[in-house]
Amino acid sequence: MVSELIETRKLPNWIKNYPEAIAPVACAVLTFLGWLAFSGNLLGLGVWLLVAAYIIGGYENAREGVTTLWQEHELDVDLLMIIAALGAAILGLWQEDYYLLVDGAVLILIFATSGALEHIAMQRTERNIRSLMELTPDNARLFKEGREMIVPTEQLQIGDRVLVKPGEMFPTDGIIQQGFSTVNQAPITGESIPVEKQVTDEVFAGTINGNGALTIELHKPPESSLIQRVIQLVEEAKTSQPPSQQFLEQFERRYARVIIFVGVGLATLPPLVFAWDWETTIYRALVFLVVASPCALMAAIMPTLLSGIARGARDGILFKDGAQLETIGKISAIAFDKTGTLTTGQLQLKQVIPSSNTTKAELLQIAASLEAYSEHPIGDAILQAAEAENLSLLGAMPEGRSLRDIEVLAKVGQGIIGQIAGKSVTVGKKQFVLTEEIAIDQDCEAKSEQLADQGCSIVWVVQEHQLLGILAVADQIHPQAQQLLAKLKEMGIKETIMLTGDQSTTAQTVAASLCLDRVNANLLPEDKVEMVKELQNHYTVAMVGDGINDAPALAQADVGIAMGGIGSDVALETADIVLMADRLGKLEQAIRIGKKSQRITTQNITLALTSISLLMIANFLGELTLPAGVFGHEGSTLLVTLNGLRLLKN
Repeated sequence: MVSELIETRKLPNWIKNYPEAIAPVACAVLTFLGWLAFSGNLLGLGVWLLVAAYIIGGYENAREGVTTLWQEHELDVDLLMIIAALGAAILGLWQEDYYLLVDGAVLILIFATSGALEHIAMQRTERNIRSLMELTPDNARLFKEGREMIVPTEQLQIGDRVLVKPGEMFPTDGIIQQGFSTVNQAPITGESIPVEKQVTDEVFAGTINGNGALTIELHKPPESSLIQRVIQLVEEAKTSQPPSQQFLEQFERRYARVIIFVGVGLATLPPLVFAWDWETTIYRALVFLVVASPCALMAAIMPTLLSGIARGARDGILFKDGAQLETIGKISAIAFDKTGTLTTGQLQLKQVIPSSNTTKAELLQIAASLEAYSEHPIGDAILQAAEAENLSLLGAMPEGRSLRDIEVLAKVGQGIIGQIAGKSVTVGKKQFVLTEEIAIDQDCEAKSEQLADQGCSIVWVVQEHQLLGILAVADQIHPQAQQLLAKLKEMGIKETIMLTGDQSTTAQTVAASLCLDRVNANLLPEDKVEMVKELQNHYTVAMVGDGINDAPALAQADVGIAMGGIGSDVALETADIVLMADRLGKLEQAIRIGKKSQRITTQNITLALTSISLLMIANFLGELTLPAGVFGHEGSTLLVTLNGLRLLKN
């Protein structure tokens, strides 16, 4: 009701963003003013203020309760709370004990506040795949009947040929028919190094072409591309309802049915069977409805989860859903993406191995001087290493010549050739750099094989037909990864698994250094989803990732965790938990908060059920007045709420 009223009004942004909070706030103010009016003996004013509090605070709950009763023929806690509050109000007016109206208003306020907080926490449910839609270009360069035409991507058909120029994004999946290039597949497969692509290789929509023009032929319709399947997988996983949520909803309705049934029985049977007077019987029935109302039971969970969310936010951990805060405390297996999660995602020069006729500084300086004209990520890593060593770059062209005349030639996927200080230099892959007339240094040969087995990319450097040495470039393991995995084992995590789209050799090297239990490489996004599903047959599973390729697995897992500092928009929107500022070590803290919230929730549920049981027993013995019942009911609610707020403490 409040949301509809403010849609056409010019109000502050916080009101427009959180309209659900208006009703509880207004209900609290009106309840307080009504209590003040009764205290000042302004009975008429107090009654009208509390009537307004009942209507504003209880409208949504009453509407939901009546809707559930009308459409599903089910009684729920919403309707139970309204009946209990109205019963307190009617009894208060009947006996002229107007403070009972305040008690009913407080009951409505507590329940309305809990519902509003829960609704606000769930506002993000429809935002998890919006960024995916922006990954593919709207238009494509179509070659048809000897002409190049710009057409909408959705109009492409199987068999069409599309030109993708250097630096452009592929509009759809296809098979290369002409050209050679490197393709940045990190958004889809998570590979840390651009992959060489040639004729007959497949490319994916959403990936980025390197410095070679490619002509691709569609072998599937655009709507069946890999990125579209990613979108579909995310949608399917996010709309599925976990069993725990279904159980809570069923329990709530069954509890409400039992309480309503017992309440009606208490109000009608004793006068008919035992000849009790109706006033006493109805009084006891209303006391029963008040003390049996599950406010304390509901407060046993939400304040705990909300304080856990606040605690996490203060420590750089974003919990998007209170239910996932609870779930993360139960996980027994964790699947990790590699690139950008267990590794930094940034290529770095790992080793410089000169041949016998040169030094490390000379080798790095010459290689960096030539790589300064390259746009390849490996070249960037070599250049950054030279800058870190304060090595000056040698001139790659004689004075008086422009870049247009520069004698540097890049061979896509192979290496780069140029003139450094008047001497011919070649930097790149072994088969590109080495010729028959170049003597191979046996030490370089042996170390190159060893480093390649460790997942490094090997760069060979030759000057004037003489081998200067090799450079090893690799992605770096996240500095917090090893310590984190050791602590996870101490906390009782039974299995840690790596799921990556990277090559098997690189993945195995990283997994071995981190002592992971299992590693699965060369995975597409849908493969990661299947691996998570398999784990879920045995464990409660968390998935940790940062890329678009991780989004479906993040959505499928019992709890998805994204790296906030470097994570893609899609991963951040899809995940249930975000570790801000790329701090992998926060994963341990998130799990500890989840486990502590579990303990507190269990304590609160025990306290709430015990309190309700004792109050009902006292009522059945005829020793409980309605004010005392309300006091006991609200007191237990306050206790469990304060206990839940303990998570805010350090």
